[in-house]
Amino acid sequence: MRRYLVGGLVALSLIASSAVAGKVLAEVNGKKITTDDVAPMLAQSGMSFDQLPPQIKQKVVDQAIERELLKEKAIKSGIERSKEFKEALEKLKSDLALEIWMRKQYNSIEVSDKEAKKFYEKNIDKFKQPEMVHARHILVKSEKEAKDIIKELKKTPKSKLKEKFIELAKTKSVGPSGKRGGDLGFFRKGQMVKPFSDAAFSLKPGEFTKKPVKTQFGYHVIYVEEKKPASTTPFAQVKEKIKQQLKMQKFQEKIKAEAEKLRKRAKIKKNI
Repeated sequence: MRRYLVGGLVALSLIASSAVAGKVLAEVNGKKITTDDVAPMLAQSGMSFDQLPPQIKQKVVDQAIERELLKEKAIKSGIERSKEFKEALEKLKSDLALEIWMRKQYNSIEVSDKEAKKFYEKNIDKFKQPEMVHARHILVKSEKEAKDIIKELKKTPKSKLKEKFIELAKTKSVGPSGKRGGDLGFFRKGQMVKPFSDAAFSLKPGEFTKKPVKTQFGYHVIYVEEKKPASTTPFAQVKEKIKQQLKMQKFQEKIKAEAEKLRKRAKIKKNI
């Protein structure tokens, strides 16, 4: 049910966009083809025409031209007088009526700041961010290799420590992150294996482990770049997102209730 409703709203957005003149891309026998005309062709890609690479733009325009030429031929053939066309047109009218009615129902729903704040306070755990650490590591197979790397890092001036660590990670680490200078990005406690996580979170930014950290993967030397303390995302930052979520929830409930009410009054016969 939800997929259908959301799909309907997406379709409506495409229909609505056609009411606004887009940039003219080509002309076929006097008929202008605009960016709005090609928008449905790009809907699944999630990209606008302007975001496409030049070669793809050309292909899309060529396809739109071919489509326009074929539409002209279809109309000239008298297809509009056929039974199939008339039946399809009637179905299209009813589907379009449903889509526009649903959009009106959706647009009529309002969510107040007070409702959004109540949801935020009731679900505050959803907006909490745990402590995070941004670390790099060098993974080697033996404890001796790890100790040798630590000795080399200890000799390195603090101002050049990060640069040296990246260099050693690229040349000595056997882990997949080695080519990225051992960069693991940000992670929270428990996201990595326990010995590794415990060691990383015990360090301050700019520090590295003075002893090898052993895990099932081998021996690690860990360097911490940055730490983010645990925090809660402020309501102001998520207010609009919450309101949209609540609006969609209200919309779905409204449509479901209306459908159930209509079902009770309707004569329905199933053939399966």
